[in-house]
Amino acid sequence: MIRRSFLKQLAAVPLLAAAAPATAGASAAKLKILMKSAWGSDDPTKAAFPFLHGDALSEAGHEVQIFLLGEAVSLMRVLAKIVSKKIPIYVCGACSRARGITDADLAGYGAKFGNPKIFVSLIEWADKVITE
Repeated sequence: MIRRSFLKQLAAVPLLAAAAPATAGASAAKLKILMKSAWGSDDPTKAAFPFLHGDALSEAGHEVQIFLLGEAVSLMRVLAKIVSKKIPIYVCGACSRARGITDADLAGYGAKFGNPKIFVSLIEWADKVITE
């Protein structure tokens, strides 16, 4: 008896789940999205994701910021398209020093060195955080 009751309740869940995207999609709210990535030259496909997705999200009207750390900081040398859209990019300072990334590498992109406090402020700023 209890199991039948539970199964009836469980059967209703997919109907609710299927209805949820329709209402979520109806809202065209513009979001503030933080993209965080540590992927670099060791995996070029994954390394490209925050830039490709950041570009697509920006084109859709969302406000995007990118925070790079680890191997991803070396990507600062190849970012023309993202920079043209003025998407702010922050690069982990300690990770950059360890990989020889300097102020000169960041200057042409308008990127800034980040640190844990800046990362926390970006998380607080963002409606959504996407880690790639």
